[in-house]
Amino acid sequence: MDLVTRTANYIQEKLSGEGSGHDWWHIHRVYETSIQIMESEAVKNIRADVVALAALLHDIADWKFNGGDDGAGPLAAAEWLHSQNADASVIEAVCTIIRELSFKGAGVRTPMSSMEGKIVQDADRLDAIGAVGIARAFAYGGYKKREMFNPTILPVLHQTAEHYKAQQSTTVNHFYEKLLLLRDRMNTETGKKLAEQRHLFMIQFLNRFFEESHETNAKHAQILNTLFDNGGRADE
Repeated sequence: MDLVTRTANYIQEKLSGEGSGHDWWHIHRVYETSIQIMESEAVKNIRADVVALAALLHDIADWKFNGGDDGAGPLAAAEWLHSQNADASVIEAVCTIIRELSFKGAGVRTPMSSMEGKIVQDADRLDAIGAVGIARAFAYGGYKKREMFNPTILPVLHQTAEHYKAQQSTTVNHFYEKLLLLRDRMNTETGKKLAEQRHLFMIQFLNRFFEESHETNAKHAQILNTLFDNGGRADE
């Protein structure tokens, strides 16, 4: 059994039944999408094993469940890979991707230092938007005991990672604070194409949500227009 298969089995056992939207099936989708992007981009000298392992291990110890510790994920991934006698260069590449991957606020740039990282980051962000992203947002909001929606609480475009981590907002606000920003932060052409319809679906969902909530959505709409005031594109 090769390292990728052993890692998939390990993560499936570790995360099966997790209820916040960061379960095995999230990992499985990110893995499959990473492979799809890698094959579509057809970039030379891509390390397929690094892409696969980073996709499988990217949420092994997410900071959201480890007291905000950004180092928990890379450390846990390194421990697993060392236990499997993985090559040192593979361990370093995978852990760097996990360290750089996460969204940390509207005003915080999170560039990836490798093409493998760009692929996995796109795949992870694609799973945060569209129909699946909507479902995951509300699953996580319920897990964190957040209000689903409160029209008196407006979205905040966080300028620091610390502010982003500390802010206790609503699930609907999370669309404005993160999810609607992700389309324009895709790294690959494949990621950009896949993100487009998912992004539009979220806007349709929000419009319907506000209609059914008997809310005019004026303030939220103003924020949305501010975010996407450049031909429908958000500034990073």
